[in-house]
Amino acid sequence: KKGRFELADGGTLFLDEIGELPHSLQVKLLRVLQEKAIERVGGVKSIAVDIRVLVATNKNLKQEVQKGRFREDLFFRLNVVNLVLPPLRQRREDLHILTKHFIAKYSSAPDADMQVKTVDKEVERLFHDYRWPGNVRELENVIERALIMCTGDTITIADLPRDLKDGVQYKIIEEIPGNAKLYETLAMIEKKMILRSLKMTNNVQTRAAALLGIGKSGLNQKIKKYNLEIDAGN
Repeated sequence: KKGRFELADGGTLFLDEIGELPHSLQVKLLRVLQEKAIERVGGVKSIAVDIRVLVATNKNLKQEVQKGRFREDLFFRLNVVNLVLPPLRQRREDLHILTKHFIAKYSSAPDADMQVKTVDKEVERLFHDYRWPGNVRELENVIERALIMCTGDTITIADLPRDLKDGVQYKIIEEIPGNAKLYETLAMIEKKMILRSLKMTNNVQTRAAALLGIGKSGLNQKIKKYNLEIDAGN
């Protein structure tokens, strides 16, 4: 039976997460790249292959080499053309395209319950504000989960995991000056969270209050407390 290298003969083979490859397999991969030939499992015949190998990793392979976790000779063999893809938080213009792609991917699956088409404006704003520490994989997981939770044709804030919404709140905390007093800090956090929740919900106070985990009357009191000028919501 032909393996991946034989099947890719004359074309391109993509190897994802190359930094996770065990040392024993690193040696075998290096041999294939150097000799341009493979041997099938249990076979003794050398089979020539002409392939272009593309690899991807989320690790710094130079550091992995220095730590002894990745072979230096394999690193130099692979590092012919090096493309660095910035983290998702540095290319937020890709969020819309990637979101549409993952919605189409999972909503069109044979076992999908419904055809979800898009996300609402609140979700778009939250996605933009979130830092995405897990990059594209995290976005994909969020979309997959949201499609399971979604009861309509549009993903809403209610369909998203709590830690995603909490992540936006942590971003607010990071923006606070280091020399702020405690009472100033608490007030600043509260005010920023109120303003951001209202922005995410188009000033619909009922939904903003739900996002904050408080009642609408409590939200109204805080709006008055901070003298916030807010358009009337529902």
